[in-house]
Amino acid sequence: MKRLFPILIFLFSISASAQDEIPNRPSPPRLVNDFTKDKFLTTEQAVALEQKLVAYDDSTSNQIAIVIVDDLKGYSAADYAIALGRKWGVGNKNFDNGVVLLVSTGGGEGNRAVFIAPGYGLEGAVTDLIADAIVDHELVPNFKAGNYYRGLDEATDAIIRAAEGRYKAPEGYGKKKGKGIGIGAIIFFIIMIFIFFSGMGGGRGGGMVSRRGYGDVGAAWIIGSLLGGAGRGGGGWSGGGGSGGGGGFGGFGGGGFGGGGAGGSW
Repeated sequence: MKRLFPILIFLFSISASAQDEIPNRPSPPRLVNDFTKDKFLTTEQAVALEQKLVAYDDSTSNQIAIVIVDDLKGYSAADYAIALGRKWGVGNKNFDNGVVLLVSTGGGEGNRAVFIAPGYGLEGAVTDLIADAIVDHELVPNFKAGNYYRGLDEATDAIIRAAEGRYKAPEGYGKKKGKGIGIGAIIFFIIMIFIFFSGMGGGRGGGMVSRRGYGDVGAAWIIGSLLGGAGRGGGGWSGGGGSGGGGGFGGFGGGGFGGGGAGGSW
């Protein structure tokens, strides 16, 4: 167990550093957040989207947060969107019914990223397949044509229809790409391999199972939960409630995210 302490310290430092890279929840809270230097949306476009999403939140409690950034700070789009959803607490904590629609404008043509990340409560409606279809049919074509507002407007309409069970992927449409593996999962598997082989070489006790019991395995699961902050598990970055502002938006409630969704590039 002692040999795991340095790993735990390292992982805590990763979690703290990763949290600093994600923008803080705005105050007053807003559902449309354009953090780009040159502004992806005009003021009028941002207000129109905000009003639509606030009305949707008011009528259903489902929250769709649009977040636009210049740089993913070394994250994959999936890890960034999920970490932000947890840190801000997008959605209602009782229903986990938030969606993060992330846009990154960094990089040249073909390297700019989008990702749709649903909370736990909407993963059954906004499935990976449906999120992928929305990215491919509503977001990417419009963005490539320079129609940024139209892309976000149509994509949020599609997410709303999906949450109501009214959005269908085109017939024969299938996922063309996997979601990939987040950095958290990669580190977790590396640590598991390290624990296994170090236990096998333990000698006297017959390895990590027979004499020392399952202590290292339990520690591995603890490590796995810690990795959620950097990748897709855990809930330590949940935001909690907010109040006021944002064109009538009452604030985020602390919804949870499990790692579903899909993205693409433009």
